[in-house]
Amino acid sequence: MKLALLSDIHSNIQALNACISDARLRGATQFAFVGDYVGYGANPSEVVDKIMAMVDEGAVALIGNHDALACHPPTAPSDVLGEMTAAWTHDQLSPAQRLFLSSRPYTWRDGSVLLVHASADAPDRWHYVRDERSASQSLDGASKISDDVRYVFGGHVHRQTLYYHGTGRGLLAFEPTAGAAIPVPAHRRWIATIGSVGQPRDGRTDAMYALFDRTKAQLTFARVPYDYGAAADAIRAAGLPPFFADRLLRGQ
Repeated sequence: MKLALLSDIHSNIQALNACISDARLRGATQFAFVGDYVGYGANPSEVVDKIMAMVDEGAVALIGNHDALACHPPTAPSDVLGEMTAAWTHDQLSPAQRLFLSSRPYTWRDGSVLLVHASADAPDRWHYVRDERSASQSLDGASKISDDVRYVFGGHVHRQTLYYHGTGRGLLAFEPTAGAAIPVPAHRRWIATIGSVGQPRDGRTDAMYALFDRTKAQLTFARVPYDYGAAADAIRAAGLPPFFADRLLRGQ
């Protein structure tokens, strides 16, 4: 079974459609959406509709911090980046879409696999997994959920990194090469940040997702070209802060 892992879509319907198409071409048999479907971008309603439809077909969907923020936006204008589009996004979503977002779980476990948007040690606190120390804390949190967890997959940091236990050592960080299948045998414990579909921040414009082959115990990080110019134009046309369009053009 191949599980497609997608996170941090951020209202970017162009990137979402490109990644779903790519995952299907690569043989994905199940889809998991790991939070932050909205925020920043111009098409929150279209993105949420797409994910709701796929959940109806058997996909998994978790809540992210931007999803929670869109359901309950700040009451006063804010210059915090994550809050700048929350009220606008809230108004673009229907009551049914907001109910869908607010009812998503923080974590999902299937046997040895645990999904969480941020860190498993406190899923509702939105801690970033951005180095070996925070990755270790997340793995410790996953163990408290179940000793059977061998794989923790999350998003939130908008970068693709794999952490693993070396022989007799603590966690090591590994920066993957896109398209290369990485053996991830279950005798070790692994934690990965799968990157951002709709807003990559590593200096490249290509969308990100990952594909976990549970049968072969292999993880492949993918990069997918998409029409980021159209996504940026939509942000400007919607009257959202131009900064959010500009960063799509820079991959930052």
